[in-house]
Amino acid sequence: MGWFKQLMGLEAPAVVTPAADIGPLGLATGKGVMFDGSLRLLLDGKSTVTVPGSQEIWSQGKVDLGQSNWLSRYYMNDEDYWLQVHTTGDVNGQVESVILFNYLSYVTINSEDELRRLAGPQSQIGLPVYTLNGIEYSREWGTERGQTELVPLTEYVRNPGESYSIEHRSMLYARETGLTNRRELLLFSVEQDAEGVISLSTSLGISLYTTDLNTI
Repeated sequence: MGWFKQLMGLEAPAVVTPAADIGPLGLATGKGVMFDGSLRLLLDGKSTVTVPGSQEIWSQGKVDLGQSNWLSRYYMNDEDYWLQVHTTGDVNGQVESVILFNYLSYVTINSEDELRRLAGPQSQIGLPVYTLNGIEYSREWGTERGQTELVPLTEYVRNPGESYSIEHRSMLYARETGLTNRRELLLFSVEQDAEGVISLSTSLGISLYTTDLNTI
């Protein structure tokens, strides 16, 4: 079956049980994360991403991108925040990037028409430029002049009570903030969870240095 049938619940993703281990930068479920307090002042006027104080990691996800590239995702007890670490070699290999994301919205999708309107051919998602609140972001994935297809990703998630997989169809946009090596990222993802519920999440993130956070 095709990806849309998976998204609409006709073909559920397989449930897996990944190992709960210590990930890159010492991050893991149950660990605390402390962000550098000076980030708020640094980002003021440059980005609308909110930097929290200390947070506890509730769940962790892993995405195998292939060719020895991995995404480790950490979802905080405060559900407004999540952290993504890109590594190469293996999951705990060389850290290539760290991004702090804020969830902007999470919308449940109930029909094919609604999916087309929100994240399909009738939407801006997948076009070379996306405008949010008057700010333009450039597409990071896809080379088409017009709208491109969303990128499939499978995430394996574990929290203290359960393990499951999520099927994503995602698109990433970015813009420069004027700060060195700190870009603002806009991520859209059509998701199917373990119960077959389809949703569209929108997250706004900021690039971090590894020194911007500590595991506690």
